[in-house]
Amino acid sequence: MADRKKQVMSSLQARARLLANLRGFFSERGILEVETPALAPTTGTDPHIDSFAVPVHHLPEPRDYYLQTSPEFAMKRLLALGSGPIYQISKVFRAGESSRLHNPEFTMLEWYRPHFTMEQLMDETAHLLTAALSTPDSKAAPPKTIPRLSYKQLFQQHLNLNPHTATPEQVAEAAHRTTDINTPLDKTAYLQRLMALIIEPNLPDFCFIYNYPVEQCALATIEPDADGTPVARRFELYACGVELANGYQELTDPTEQRRRFQSDLTHRRTNGAPLYPLDENLLAALSAIPPTAGAALGLDRLLMLITGAETIADVLTFTTDDD
Repeated sequence: MADRKKQVMSSLQARARLLANLRGFFSERGILEVETPALAPTTGTDPHIDSFAVPVHHLPEPRDYYLQTSPEFAMKRLLALGSGPIYQISKVFRAGESSRLHNPEFTMLEWYRPHFTMEQLMDETAHLLTAALSTPDSKAAPPKTIPRLSYKQLFQQHLNLNPHTATPEQVAEAAHRTTDINTPLDKTAYLQRLMALIIEPNLPDFCFIYNYPVEQCALATIEPDADGTPVARRFELYACGVELANGYQELTDPTEQRRRFQSDLTHRRTNGAPLYPLDENLLAALSAIPPTAGAALGLDRLLMLITGAETIADVLTFTTDDD
């Protein structure tokens, strides 16, 4: 009990200092802190993320609301209203996520920079990480530099495979040759497994990976790379082999966004996953958003890095597994 008390108090103090540090970082840059609802009538449609449904009975027609998996949709509506650069530190919720790095309830830092490019946002993300690790608390030294590695570069280096142009059969062959995967998967699933099993263990301590396959575009724009190949303009920040942040050159085309939402729902229906209503308020707002880059960072994972914790449970006051 004494050890648990010491751990909880130490974690609370480290979290409080980190939050103060982050708020100072954004305040210095004139980025407004905002707050959006944790419970809303719509939610994200990502085929790989499930939401918690909450029955709401007091409405004229009782229906489900959803605990938000990210504050993204509401924050984009604020951007459309002319908020300018904004950030939020919020509790978010994802059903079925429980592991060394996952808890169904966790804390996300999300921020948006109108008129920033993805490259400028990577610069700022690097500065934020350096600021977070440049404290007496931190057991991890801030990186001197953070290399930027393209998704294609990594797959060519480790698997002799161009992930953008390879056929599904070629990707499957690479997976069967280098791993013990024996379940039939689609191309995207194979690439994600190859990233996790072959590439992530060989990444430098800190790095950005950028320009993902178009099939992994999520809410990012699709643009040609230097070779003219269409790529998703998104990046991920890895720290000690763990994905820490995910950033996009944000899609602001409502027609394309609706198509992607509907494609997500088709995948969810095929896989027997819950179906969610489209966020019509977001779709109506998208065209009013200026060119914007945005990022989401797992604050608990950042705290793990700072404190040297092995599991997310070590930096949470209570987990969903607690009695």
